[in-house]
Amino acid sequence: MKKLIIVATYNERDNIGPLLAEIYVNAPDVHVLVIDDSSPDKTYEIVQELSDTIYKDKLFLLKRAGKLGLGTAYVAGFNWGIERKYDVIMEMDADFSHNPKYLPQFFEEIKTNDLVIGSRYVPGGGVVNWGLGRKIMSQGGSIYSRFILGLKTRDLTGGFKCYRREVLEKINVNELKSNGYSFQIEGTYKTFLNGFKIKEIPIIFEDRRVGQSKMSGGIFLEALLMVLKLSLHKKEFIKK
Repeated sequence: MKKLIIVATYNERDNIGPLLAEIYVNAPDVHVLVIDDSSPDKTYEIVQELSDTIYKDKLFLLKRAGKLGLGTAYVAGFNWGIERKYDVIMEMDADFSHNPKYLPQFFEEIKTNDLVIGSRYVPGGGVVNWGLGRKIMSQGGSIYSRFILGLKTRDLTGGFKCYRREVLEKINVNELKSNGYSFQIEGTYKTFLNGFKIKEIPIIFEDRRVGQSKMSGGIFLEALLMVLKLSLHKKEFIKK
């Protein structure tokens, strides 16, 4: 099984080296694509150096012209992986909130499922070092989305996810238009509508080790509005 992990970065210079080291400890045969939006702290320089030396032929860098958004970064990464015929394509954050220790479980579960989601809201899952406001936004966003869209998936806003390539081809990743929270909701919803099998596995989500969170009220509001839009266009997302 040919595996790709996509990591989108913006000012993650202090995190990216240690993260890659832990990824390869837990999944030695995986390939990693780092998509960097020309980080002012030059995260891309660290990635390029590691790609040329320690992780040659299994670490790749896609540097974009500027800060173009998380959703477009993942779409670019999905297309990159589809073109190179990876069997499974995964996304995860660069800040250690998604612990690489869960990678073996993801890759085991994806053998019998089409989308595996690292879930904070199934038994055994949880969050660490979050304030009340962040908890309300995250859990509230998932509950709201489940109700409006008719989904059983409990964690709809998380970005620790592993897709089979066939899913991304079927739902047409170029039609994914959201960013932030809503990008994750949109991807899972379209996967569900097209009859694919979704599995949640419990994870403990730890707040980032270094740097500042990029979460904002604007991103949360975009997600709420996008959920309504998705519900109104349901029939358009079912592919023949």
